[in-house]
Amino acid sequence: MAATGGKRQPTGESLGDAERVRAELGDALRAAGVKLPSLSLDAASCAGTAPRVLIDLGRCNTATARALAAALRRETVR
Repeated sequence: MAATGGKRQPTGESLGDAERVRAELGDALRAAGVKLPSLSLDAASCAGTAPRVLIDLGRCNTATARALAAALRRETVR
């Protein structure tokens, strides 16, 4: 489910959709000079008859976290 205006709505996303979004996010982050080493799908969220697939941003070191924060700041200035 996605939060929209304080309400939760079904996302309807499939595993394939989630893989494409993860790849898009990875590409966008790399274009901004950030590489999250553990960017992946959360395996536990993919289980079950109606999976609610989550993208795991993973763990990163402080240099990567700073680069991500700087990239986000640049985007908010535009």
